[in-house]
Amino acid sequence: MIDYLIGVDGGGTNTRVRLAGRDGAVLALGASGASGLRHGIGNAWRAVDAAASQAFAAIGIHAIPLQSCAIGLGLAGVHNKEWAAAFEAANPGYAAMALDTDGFTTLMGAHGGRPGAIVAIGTGSVGEALRADGTRVEVGGWGFPAGDEASGAWMGLRALNHIEQVLDGRVAGGDFARAVIAACGGGRDAIQVWLGRATQTEYASLARFVVAHGALDPVAGAILEHAGREVAGIARALDPSEALPLSLCGGLGDTLRQYLPPATLARCTPPQGDSALGALRMIELHLEESPV
Repeated sequence: MIDYLIGVDGGGTNTRVRLAGRDGAVLALGASGASGLRHGIGNAWRAVDAAASQAFAAIGIHAIPLQSCAIGLGLAGVHNKEWAAAFEAANPGYAAMALDTDGFTTLMGAHGGRPGAIVAIGTGSVGEALRADGTRVEVGGWGFPAGDEASGAWMGLRALNHIEQVLDGRVAGGDFARAVIAACGGGRDAIQVWLGRATQTEYASLARFVVAHGALDPVAGAILEHAGREVAGIARALDPSEALPLSLCGGLGDTLRQYLPPATLARCTPPQGDSALGALRMIELHLEESPV
């Protein structure tokens, strides 16, 4: 018997959970570290369970009652079908499960399951749309470093390229370059070590310097302006007619609003809910279609 619903938003940096009763009313929240599948299947499940355990502890339950739980998960990395299949096979015992991309659950949360479009920008990035005829469209989401334009990791990669050129003497550097150099170890040898171990999450951690220096440093500002154009391109591909409501979501969504072309900004509406709420809605629909 299902007594609890769990909605999970899992990305390359953080995992957020909404715990609800069978009626869908949210009871508690939980959070933990990265659960994007790029970081490993075992790590993803540990992060999900840690966030769920935190939410259950908040309502006085100190072990997840797996057989009484249905879990909906929107995770980064689900595009890789081998990773997704391995994750599903490693289900530790949840009675029912629905798995999709974090982009899709963000879309579900932003527009309440109704037609609309989102561009989600955090550690990675992706665009999703649900058109009026029920067609689902995805743009981007190819993963770092080949894709994920406008994302935190994408910004961090460009910040790294800039400090490499500064340290080589190829270009001049200012406070922005000095801040990134210090964060990566302070000099060439230390930065080489940093590069050797850096993951998508570490690259994304440098986006804060891009944002902090964007108003004064021309290189940081150019990165943000480029990001705004990339977001506009994703939105245009999702909905060429520009008829759907558009929401910017994710940790960098609000930040990038000021760098959007005016026509794209004019289309933007605030999201109604987040990805974890969308994951709750997804598992509710799954149970309606396949009762347990």
